[in-house]
Amino acid sequence: MRDYGGFEHNLQSLRVVDVLEAKYADFPGLNLMFETREGILKHCSPRNARELGDVGERFLQRKQPGLEAQLANIADAIAYNNHDVDDGFRAGLLSLDQLREQPLFETQYAEVHALYPELEDRRLIFEIIRRMIGTVVTDLIEETRRRLEKDGPKSIDDVRNAGKPLVSMSDRVYEQHVSLKRFLNEHLYRHEQKLEMTRKVQVMVRDLFTAYSEDVQRMPPEFADAAASLDAHGRARVVADYIAGMTDRYAIAAHEGMQG
Repeated sequence: MRDYGGFEHNLQSLRVVDVLEAKYADFPGLNLMFETREGILKHCSPRNARELGDVGERFLQRKQPGLEAQLANIADAIAYNNHDVDDGFRAGLLSLDQLREQPLFETQYAEVHALYPELEDRRLIFEIIRRMIGTVVTDLIEETRRRLEKDGPKSIDDVRNAGKPLVSMSDRVYEQHVSLKRFLNEHLYRHEQKLEMTRKVQVMVRDLFTAYSEDVQRMPPEFADAAASLDAHGRARVVADYIAGMTDRYAIAAHEGMQG
C-alpha cells in the first residue's frame, strides 16, 4: 500500500468501526462514541492525525487520552509480553535459561520452583506467566491509584493535561516490563525462524494483493462491486480492506487456492 496512502493497523481498526462495519440503515460504521474511537487509535503520526478530525487532535496537541484509553493501551502491552513469552517457549525459540535472565520472570520462577520443585516445564511456564501477569496488574492498580490520589483529576481535561499517563506501573515494575519487551524484540521477534516466517507471509500477502488488484472479481461480491468503479487508489484500499479482514487460516487457504 506504499503507493496508495500506506497502511497502519491502528488506522485500519478505526476504519473498520467507522466505515467498514455495515449494521445500520442510516449510516456506515458503528456510530461509536468519541472516547471509544480515541481508545482504538492507540498511536498515530501527525500526518495522519490531521486527517482524522477531533479524534486525532490529542496527537497534534501532545495530550493524554482518557483513563479508559490509557488502561486499554497498557493492558494491550501486558498481554503481548506474556502471550509472546508463552508462544516463544512453546515454539522452542526461547529457553528457560534465557527467560530466567529477565528479573520479572526470574522472581516468579524462584517462587514457583520453590513451591513445586517437580513441576514439568509446560505447567511451570503457565504458572510463572500467570504470576507475572498478577504482579504487573497488581502494581498497575496500586500505582494508578497513587497517581490519581496525588493529581486528583476532577475532569477529562485534567486527565488530558496531566503531562504524563495517570494509568501506569511503578518505575521499578515498568522497567522490568520494558526489559522483557526488549528481550523479546531481540531474541524472539528477530529470531531467524521468526524472520523467515515473516518473509513467507510478506510474499503471501503481496501475492494476494496483486491477484485481487488485477482481478477484483476474485473477491466476494461486496468487495468486488465496491472496487469495480474505483480508480487505482480506491481499488487498492478495498483490496487492503479485504485482506486485512482475513484470519491467518483464511489467508493461507486463499493463497493456496490461487497456487492450485
